[in-house]
Amino acid sequence: MRSSQRLSVALACAEGDWPHDDWPAPDDPYVGRAVRLARPFRVPRGVDVALLRCAEPLDALGELSGARVPVIVVSACRDTDTVVEVFRRGAGYLVEGDYCTCMLSSAVVGATVGHTYLSPYACAALRAGARRTPAADGAIERLRALLSPREQQIMELLSTGLGAQEIGLRLRLSEKTVRNNLSNIYAKLNARGSTDAVLRWLGAAPVLRI
Repeated sequence: MRSSQRLSVALACAEGDWPHDDWPAPDDPYVGRAVRLARPFRVPRGVDVALLRCAEPLDALGELSGARVPVIVVSACRDTDTVVEVFRRGAGYLVEGDYCTCMLSSAVVGATVGHTYLSPYACAALRAGARRTPAADGAIERLRALLSPREQQIMELLSTGLGAQEIGLRLRLSEKTVRNNLSNIYAKLNARGSTDAVLRWLGAAPVLRI
């Protein structure tokens, strides 16, 4: 990837400074530029993804409601309900101390192709929140039964925070094959995209009557 093709990110820090002064590194193959924003947060043209560092993600997300780019939350907040609601709103979530700068670059790249990235703790919190949500009797099982065994494998990996490329490596499939499977999965689950599909798969969103 040439330098001119690398991604540009906006750093919106609601509280404190951005903790990674060395990111993106000059040789980062994916992210080439970081623009720091001050309040009120207005994402400039030419930015591909906004990174929002905040203590109260749900309040701070409102400040970026007009942004026409994907948003990734970086926060020390580990509250399960907060993680679930941020994910419902379509933003990625990285818990401070639970990711490295390589994961940060992966999250940015994934966001540009519609993948909602979660750090390991955020992913666990999403699953914990889903387990607390009462689902219609048998509806989740019937919904999952709509998928082929391969599609179920892909959904299980998607719900752990992996993107299409990472899923392909795990299952020894091409990224294109994974994306084709995901398109079929979204249609079967009546999901608008990966976020909606994961919520339905985990039972954290209303399911269809089947």
